[in-house]
Amino acid sequence: MQHWASILDVSSISKSFGGLRAITELSLSVAHGEILGLVGPNGAGKSVFINLVCGLYMPTAGTIQLNGEDITALPSYRRARLGIGRTYQNIRLLSRMTVLENVLVASRQQVTQPLRAAFSRSGKAEAAKAMRLLEQVQLVDKADHVSGSLAYGEARRLEIVRALMGSPRLLFLDEPAAGMNEQEMEELSQSIRVCQSQVDAIVIVDHDMTFMQNLADNLVVMDAGMKIAEGVPKQVLADPRVIEAYLGVEDAAA
Repeated sequence: MQHWASILDVSSISKSFGGLRAITELSLSVAHGEILGLVGPNGAGKSVFINLVCGLYMPTAGTIQLNGEDITALPSYRRARLGIGRTYQNIRLLSRMTVLENVLVASRQQVTQPLRAAFSRSGKAEAAKAMRLLEQVQLVDKADHVSGSLAYGEARRLEIVRALMGSPRLLFLDEPAAGMNEQEMEELSQSIRVCQSQVDAIVIVDHDMTFMQNLADNLVVMDAGMKIAEGVPKQVLADPRVIEAYLGVEDAAA
């Protein structure tokens, strides 16, 4: 089996919606074992990029490869089966179900054979896996609580666990820290680091540089649908183009 240095290779992808260009010739790679931060101000095209890689949108131009396999034309469910998982900007928990049930619904066996999953040996193994994942993010003591009772930061961590239940190789986290206070961000960062061992690589999409700089191995910065900088966080944060994108020309010069 051939080994690929990168789990994801995106080459010159563009996406237009009618006359609006949302992504322009964007290229990047995600290495095995990496936490890559994709950052940029609101409207930079970050979520569009996730939707392109996950298959909700098809690119106008360019190619997407997962472990060397061209997946550009594959539908989203095929990409999920190949190991691409994600969370969403808006929390999508089933609020009347328990925390554990919310994780188990992401089990493939639970989806295809729910009754058998509840009583079979493999079903019990899936439940044990779900509990282990919940323990990693300090939610195991709330496994029997309805998810609607969770605090905001806890609900965000539960979404990550649910995504991990599908055993993804590449995990996208879309604005996971949105709306969080400083303590919640720190708890989220710790959970992401713990969960890193469960996947080959993680891509975190956010606009909060403070959250990203201590978590990501490398950063890619987008603005107006284009990549304007990439590298280690310290290098990127000192880039004049990044300062301008976040602060504006006048503030950057101040």
